[in-house]
Amino acid sequence: MRLLPGRFLARVTALPAIALSAWLLVAFPLLVLGQFTPLTGAVLGLPAVVAACALLPHLVPDPPVDEDVPWWPVIAVLGITVAFAAVQIAFHAEALVIRRDPASYAMYTSWIAENGYLPIPQQRELIAGDDPGLSYQSLAHYQRDDVIWPQFMAGAPLVLAVGYWLGGLDGMLVTAPVLGALGVLTFAGLTARLVGARWAPPAALVLAVCLPQQWVSRFTYSEPLAQVLLLGGLVLAFDALARHHHLTDSRQSPQTPAAVAGVVFGLGVLVRIDAIRDLLPVVGFIGILLVARRGQALPLLAGLCVGLAYGLVAGYGYSYPYLEYLSDSLNPLLLISAGVVFATVVLTAALWRHGLPHTERVRRLPDAVALFALLVMVGFAVRPLLWPDYGHGSDFTDQWVAYVQGVEGLPIEGSRTYYDMSLYWVGWYVGLGTVLFASLGVALVLRRLTLRRDPYWLLPAMLLVWTVGTTLLRPAITPDHPWASRRLIVLVIPAFILFAVWFLAWLTRYCERAVDAARGGPLARSLPSVLAAGAAVSLLVPAAVTSAWGIMGYRQDVGTVAQTERLCESLPTHASVIVVDSGMAGGYMPLLRNVCGVPTAALDDPTPESVERVVSAVHERGRDAVLAAPEWDLLTELTGPSVEPERHFHVVAEMDPSTLMEPPTGHWTFNGSVWTAVLPAPECPPTASCPDPVTSTS
Repeated sequence: MRLLPGRFLARVTALPAIALSAWLLVAFPLLVLGQFTPLTGAVLGLPAVVAACALLPHLVPDPPVDEDVPWWPVIAVLGITVAFAAVQIAFHAEALVIRRDPASYAMYTSWIAENGYLPIPQQRELIAGDDPGLSYQSLAHYQRDDVIWPQFMAGAPLVLAVGYWLGGLDGMLVTAPVLGALGVLTFAGLTARLVGARWAPPAALVLAVCLPQQWVSRFTYSEPLAQVLLLGGLVLAFDALARHHHLTDSRQSPQTPAAVAGVVFGLGVLVRIDAIRDLLPVVGFIGILLVARRGQALPLLAGLCVGLAYGLVAGYGYSYPYLEYLSDSLNPLLLISAGVVFATVVLTAALWRHGLPHTERVRRLPDAVALFALLVMVGFAVRPLLWPDYGHGSDFTDQWVAYVQGVEGLPIEGSRTYYDMSLYWVGWYVGLGTVLFASLGVALVLRRLTLRRDPYWLLPAMLLVWTVGTTLLRPAITPDHPWASRRLIVLVIPAFILFAVWFLAWLTRYCERAVDAARGGPLARSLPSVLAAGAAVSLLVPAAVTSAWGIMGYRQDVGTVAQTERLCESLPTHASVIVVDSGMAGGYMPLLRNVCGVPTAALDDPTPESVERVVSAVHERGRDAVLAAPEWDLLTELTGPSVEPERHFHVVAEMDPSTLMEPPTGHWTFNGSVWTAVLPAPECPPTASCPDPVTSTS
């Protein structure tokens, strides 16, 4: 079969979602069974990925015959993807000390990659038993009974673990940029399907240069993987619904691509629990397919249920303390989801006999829908003036926001959420021109859908419009940047770019038709090309300027990997570590336990007496006690002059700043130190009966 540019672009842009989903389908059961190891991954996971990729030609249809796709968009998209990956790998962060979420994901990944199971044992028997002064909970790690549960969902760590197996900490950290590049590639595929292959390169380039896509891809966040799955689900759903089959074609079944699209969508919940909200429109769309008597409805529903089952088992079986923490927002979301499912069932039954309503016959309804979309965007624009938002519901967040306000010279209002600024956040990162063009684009798309035109846009419009609206209404994140931009990058910013590019493509075609109708000369005929080029520049330049003048010119936490390895090598073979500073315990305990592999606990109220008690209990087990603190003098106060503390971890590096009312620029400084004092177990006299060192069974 001849390799045509359009066919190649369609298939290569569907590949990331298929390959990653195949891996997750195998990897998560291995984690549940406690057998998530490099060997089982190679024996079971790798063949699953290869088999899924081998089926790709049967899942992805060829582009329409009337679309003559040249090779240059394909080469441009691949070039942008490779260049993006190379730049992000060169600038990847080394966030291992927990201060924000990326190090939390890194510690989760390190544990399962090294041990292959959850939960994490507290290993009290290797420290001081049930000593009441010790605690085992830290940032992003919840203490429950005699185990520890890591925060967040399992999806991203299951993928990042492959990089850890291949290259240790460095391999894990550079896996994130690769996932970000795959997100750019998948978005290019969605643009090629919905707008046209020639518009895929500028759309991919705008996404690639915007600050949130670059920033989130330098860290071990879950957003790049979620982006690949949710955008990839739209890609595969488009392919499933766009196929045309001959009755005698037994090799290709329309049910298989739809089922795969459903699985890819559902696995988004395995990566991020809030993907439940994003997938509610898919439930409604399945109801529409049922009413329309489309054979893809039930396979899409079945695949979605499989993916959701993975996510719910991961959430309630392996991240339950995290879901408890989110209960104030998660429980209402689950109730809303149940309501959406119920309403879909009722409406599907009500419309089953009469079919879908003919909205195109309702006079002025299409215009009213388009006008309503524009008014909603105007509402988001004037929201800061009319409805400033307050109320984090967290004293810690109030204090942090007040601190950043003081740094920026703003009035101190710690309860200010800045959610009313969410549309302006988008404008910071992709430009106000993109926001304007996207607003016009979504209005026109919704108008055409109300006229029952362009049905292939229905699911993308439902999912993207819903997600943009709900996210802008309530981003539900600490509002300092660049951290808050995470909430925008999975679907919101891609949606704005996609609708803006669609509008510009529509405007270009409109000008072409006008010029042809007027039979203009060469100058007039060049107008559409000039318009397209100028429009692409208007999208690209603001995004590039924000990134260039922002925080993309340095690496964060450089040196942390080397210092972590140095710290781990300094610990005795039979070490049990007691962290004696509460401020340090949250960020460094997972590093010592998950990466260095030593039993670790925190002494909540360290005094010389409590330290002596715990150290004696450690020595009774034949193990070496190691005290850890961020300062030398704290250890000397607790141990006396007989022990000389040493600093085996010391990092002074650039880190991202925090801003509230403008895009982030410049950098702050991260200064991290770990001092340790080793108190070896007393030597056993030859005539005495001394215990052998108790070792870990993990």
